Amino acid sequence: MAQALITQFRRGKTTKQERQMLICITGVDKKKAVGYLGKQVVWKSPAGKEIKGMISRIHGNKGVMSVIFEKGMPGQAIGTAVEVQ
Repeated sequence: MAQALITQFRRGKTTKQERQMLICITGVDKKKAVGYLGKQVVWKSPAGKEIKGMISRIHGNKGVMSVIFEKGMPGQAIGTAVEVQ
């Protein structure tokens, strides 16, 4: 299992996608990120709940990946760690 960091909601100029987050795994560039497509991601809240998601696509050229979660993510998830399985 790899550890990743949630960096931001996936967003446009005036909107944000509450189910979609951008994650960054340290030491992973665009070429290595292709191997993570389709992997499951789990975020654990401070209360102990788990929200699961799936890596759907690569975002940009630096290895950042877009994750679609099963339900909306809270704002305090930004900057926290997730597990990539």
